[in-house]
Amino acid sequence: MFGSLALVVVGLIVLVVASDRVVVSAVRISLSLGVSTVLIGALIVGLGTSIPELLVSSIAAAQGSLDVAAANVVGSNAANVTLVLGAAALMAPVAVGGAILRRETPLMLAAVAALAVVIFDDRVSRIEAGGLLVGLVIALGLLILWSRGNPPEVDEDEETVASRPAVEFVYGLIGIAATVAGAKVLLDGALDIGARLDWPATFLGLLLGVGTSLPELATAVAAARRKESDLILGNVIGSNIFNSLAVAGTAGLVGPGLLADFDGVAIWGMLAAVGIAAAAMVTGRKISRLEGLLLLGVFVGLALGTL
Repeated sequence: MFGSLALVVVGLIVLVVASDRVVVSAVRISLSLGVSTVLIGALIVGLGTSIPELLVSSIAAAQGSLDVAAANVVGSNAANVTLVLGAAALMAPVAVGGAILRRETPLMLAAVAALAVVIFDDRVSRIEAGGLLVGLVIALGLLILWSRGNPPEVDEDEETVASRPAVEFVYGLIGIAATVAGAKVLLDGALDIGARLDWPATFLGLLLGVGTSLPELATAVAAARRKESDLILGNVIGSNIFNSLAVAGTAGLVGPGLLADFDGVAIWGMLAAVGIAAAAMVTGRKISRLEGLLLLGVFVGLALGTL
């Protein structure tokens, strides 16, 4: 038990330190390349922190557990827009720019809707999985296209470091890798403690789903401390796009088949969570602390519904 507690503490420390480094590097890369922080958040941070979901879902599908892969993607999407976004907004209100509402947010909604359509019939074919991956290519192309007309404002304090994109890119990748590693160490420790205390299997499954969203959560909280709203939104939007299209698409290609034990109610829960988060973005062009608390409440409700 002591060893497991030590893993939890070490994992948490690594998460906090590494996620802060990811945020710093992401902001500096966006400045040096002259592209929006939203794009960096979506492409580098959002996709990078979704690596746990990709690994878990792909391995599960390859072993014939496509249900687990689907549940992981659906649960992670819901956690991103409730737990991750809610925790960040609770620390500091998240400002939502008009461009994000017109472009990136609808793109995320389309990706999540595409995922829902594919898994609603309780099966995933390789053709459907390929369609999701084609959608990913289109989504990434649109994100890159949109970023060109929205360069970030350069802060004088960042000018001296903004000219080192290659160095910051390496630091950022190391930070993402450390964040993912820290999340795994923390999750392993927590799961071992749960097994020793004989926690219900459903609760352990929920813990696994939340665990794969820990990199997004840690990065969003670090970004909230630095008032980087665009990075928070880019992280969540990019992660949900990547989960819905890349992770689900890859899992479907690796192990297509029936979702015999998948609870379809979870799909409606994911859609409701994403819809509530989108509504919170629209109201007042920001996600307030009260709305952040509401999102966390939605997450708790979804979690209790799985028990």
